Amino acid sequence: MQIISDQNQTFFNEFFLLGFQNLQNFRIPVFILILIIYAIIMSGNIIIVFLVSKSHTLHSPMYFFLCHLSLCDILFTSNIVPTMLHVILKEGSSISHFCCLTQLQIFGSCGTAECYILTVMSYDRYLAICDPLHYSTVMDFKRCISLVALSWSFGFLFALISRVLLGGLQFCHLNIIDHFFCDFLPLLELSCSDTFIVEMEAFMVIPFIVLFPFVFVIVTYVYIFFTIFGISSTTGRQKAFSTCSSHLTVVCLFYGTLISIYLSPSRGNALNINKFTSLFYTVVTPLFNPIIYSMRNKEIRKAVHVLFREKRVRSMFSES
Repeated sequence: MQIISDQNQTFFNEFFLLGFQNLQNFRIPVFILILIIYAIIMSGNIIIVFLVSKSHTLHSPMYFFLCHLSLCDILFTSNIVPTMLHVILKEGSSISHFCCLTQLQIFGSCGTAECYILTVMSYDRYLAICDPLHYSTVMDFKRCISLVALSWSFGFLFALISRVLLGGLQFCHLNIIDHFFCDFLPLLELSCSDTFIVEMEAFMVIPFIVLFPFVFVIVTYVYIFFTIFGISSTTGRQKAFSTCSSHLTVVCLFYGTLISIYLSPSRGNALNINKFTSLFYTVVTPLFNPIIYSMRNKEIRKAVHVLFREKRVRSMFSES
């Protein structure tokens, strides 16, 4: 729908998402592939949330934070992937101004919360390896709740500020977004208003969301590695490293893609690069998170075996 102002200038209250152009004969196979990946993401993360909430062996700070990381991935992908699937199937799709800003807010909230939760998890691993004697005292249940609550709150607050500022912009050029969802940079380029305040807000906030947490993670892992290398026995070093290897892998995957897209140029052909990079951290990273933690974590694999064994026992008693 178009709105005509008094100045005879055309404004838009909806946008058209182009998605992936020129898929042609590959449209249906790509749709099926992403749909399968989405089902795996949802089932894998839901299983982790279920296991952490049900298994007594997983009632520890590390798995409590992992549970919230999985919740982030569930909300993150559920916000983006259904729109992406619709865009691929229809070769483009319209989205209202309100829904576009809402999608961007949820995207920003979950992305920011995930950054902070990964940072909290690195602090948890630092305490467990570098200061094990005080770990249970410092990382008690109340502290865990506070850290998670702050992560979600900051995520919501930063995303809300961006949404309010973007909501005040007018869009009077093309209403076509060359992306598969309402991302910040492609949306900002369509505005005919002065975007200085919005850009300054993003410039001031992004270091608190990406840079500072990433530096904190690096510093904590420097201390962790020095502590691990200081352990005399090979078995002790392997055991200590195994407790943080899964988290380190997820951090490298998440921050690597996140930093690459926001440090790369946003004009011209680079938009296509950003589009495929966005596909990586909206689909591939949430897919790998539960796989990495389930394959490299003995306690989660053990909890799965116990769960299935209990189900078999219940089924045997019910049949008898």
